[in-house]
Amino acid sequence: MKQINVVVAGPRGKMGQEALKMIANEEQFQLVACIDRKHEGEKISEVTGLRDLDAIIYTDAEVCLNEVDADVLIDLTTPEFGYKHTKLALENGIRPVVGTTGFTPDQLEEVTNLSESKQLGAVIAPNFAVGAVLMMQFSKWAAKHFPDVEIIEKHHDQKLDAPSGTAIKTADLIKEERESHHQGHPDEKETLQSARGADVDGMKIHSVRLPGLVAHQEVIFGGLGQTLTIKHDSLHRESFMSGVKLAATEVMNIDTLVYGLEHLLD
Repeated sequence: MKQINVVVAGPRGKMGQEALKMIANEEQFQLVACIDRKHEGEKISEVTGLRDLDAIIYTDAEVCLNEVDADVLIDLTTPEFGYKHTKLALENGIRPVVGTTGFTPDQLEEVTNLSESKQLGAVIAPNFAVGAVLMMQFSKWAAKHFPDVEIIEKHHDQKLDAPSGTAIKTADLIKEERESHHQGHPDEKETLQSARGADVDGMKIHSVRLPGLVAHQEVIFGGLGQTLTIKHDSLHRESFMSGVKLAATEVMNIDTLVYGLEHLLD
């Protein structure tokens, strides 16, 4: 089994902390550096208390990715930095695995073209929880039979983007099976702006942000005399780590950008 040298961007965040624990427990992975806004030159063990990890922290991503012998960048930061780090990684021959949502269509096209020109694999996953990926796939299947649908996504109150990347990805998958149409009464009016949520191809997406939540989504389908709800809950961020591990392993075997963990599942 070939060792995979990994850089983690965002190591002090909650997702980053879980990623570091996963790396420390996997013989195949070797943490070689971290990218953070603070603690330049310090060891990650000194900052996080994870004694088995002695990689150095860089505050300059470009310097880090240029100097360090890395195979994979795991980025768990924000949309702004995730986009920049993805480009930097590919430009330096490193394969990015990105759990940051909020990429625009133009940004996705740009990094896809860069990935293909470099013949380097890249993975951008709106959600790394395998259960969430299955929820999205089940929703796509259900949309063939239940064209009226609304999505409710619920996340912690520190999440920066709304709606979530998972909700947008779910809507995109449903659109592949469902003809665009207006839902609800044709004369419906909002007495409070946005009360019915965001509109995507006639579907409504509702975003909830509250402390105590992690990542949750319900896809509710309505038909004559019945409803169908497909629901997934991530109760702890460790739920995402099996997907991160899979992506960081499989990205070594592809030469283009893959958007969505479902493309890596059997």
